[in-house]
Parts: sequence; C-alpha cells; structure tokens
Amino acid sequence: MLTLQSDLHGNHLLGALPTHEWQAIACDLELVQLRAGQLLCDSGKRIHHVYFPTTAVITLLHTMEDGGCVEVAAVGREGMTGVPILTGGDTMPTRVQVQGAGSAYRMSASALRNHFGRSDLLRRITLLYMQALLTQIAQTAACNRHHTLSKQLCRWLLIQSDRTGSNEMRVTQQIIADMLGVRREGVTEAAGKLHDAGLIHNSRGCIKVLDRGALEASSCECYGIVKREFDRMLPRARQAEEFA
Repeated sequence: MLTLQSDLHGNHLLGALPTHEWQAIACDLELVQLRAGQLLCDSGKRIHHVYFPTTAVITLLHTMEDGGCVEVAAVGREGMTGVPILTGGDTMPTRVQVQGAGSAYRMSASALRNHFGRSDLLRRITLLYMQALLTQIAQTAACNRHHTLSKQLCRWLLIQSDRTGSNEMRVTQQIIADMLGVRREGVTEAAGKLHDAGLIHNSRGCIKVLDRGALEASSCECYGIVKREFDRMLPRARQAEEFA
C-alpha cells in the first residue's frame, strides 16, 4: 500500500491527483517491476490490469496477419495503458508489451472502472490523456508514411527520452527497427549519421542523446505536435489544484 503522495509522482497522471483522490486509489495500486519484452496484454484479449509506468516504457503494437508489427504509441511516466476501459470497452485493439524495463503501478481493470465512475477529477485527467494519446497514434501513422527514416528515428528517440526522463536508452537497433517497421540496416545507417554529427552516442545496446536541441531540429514536425499536445492537455502534480 502507498503511504505518501510523493510515491506517485513518478507517474504524471497519479501525481496530479490531490490528497483526497490519491488516498482513495492507493489501496488498489501495486508497484511492480516489468522486464523488457514482457507481454502485458495481447491484441483482442480482455484487459485484466492497467499500468501507470514510472520508469518503464510500454509500447502499443499493431500486428499484421503475417506476424509483422509496428509501434503506434509509447506509454511512459506521462500516462497509462488500458484506455479502452475508460470508454466502456474490455479488450485491447493492440498488443501491449514492455519496451524498456522498469517499474509501474498496476491496478485491476475493475478497480479503475470503479474509481473512474466515482471521481470526476480522475475521469477528467484520464480522458484528457486519452485525447493526447490519440494524437500520438495519428501523428505516428502520418510520420511513418511521409517522413524519412532519419526523421522518424529522431522523433522516436525524443519520445523515448520524454517517456523515461532520461537521455540514455538501453535499446538495440533491431528493436528500433521493429518499432518503426523498417529494416535494421536503415536504422544502423541513420543512427550512424546522428552519431557522426555529435547528436547521439551510439554503442552496442545503448543510445545516449548528446545534443537534444540539435536532435529536435533534425526531427520532423511530428515530435513537436505530439509534445505540445501532451503538455497542453495533461497536468503535472504542481497543477493539481487547478483540476480539483
């Protein structure tokens, strides 16, 4: 059981709740450790738990009949999984899989439904998150269709950095290629150019952002659109009173 509101601040949605709200949900939250590659819910399957990441990054993957997949959104400390629960659904249209190992708060789907129906504030915050998430999904689809792999890679790295709060990511080029739905050789070439330009340090299984400003300048407009929408729609803990 959680005893301090500060325990929740690793996740922006939970951290935005005022004292009386987080006290009401704390007994239904369990801090869990997630491992990279862990499947949390498969496409078309019933949602049993929702996750509020603190340090983990969870990816939403659209899978095809031939087994191919592509990332449609990433969920980190800014959000939660299982948004169909908020609209009356009980199954996931995408695969929910851990992309970056770390911690998250887990809540049963039934408990979220109960709290969602009881709390106007929780309902407002989570619905705003859902709107921002839909923006990310739509912009990702447009980016994958219209922008170069180099720009897609910049966008992906920036979003990952935002989701974890760190400039260093433990990730392989093969994983990035799988997330973007492209060949690994293309990611290797694009990452090599960013490395040579001093924007990132690229080593085996690890990428570190060295010049964030230059990386943003090298990205397409999609990153800025998604970031502005999340900043506009979602509260931080210090803004909780404005939502109460």
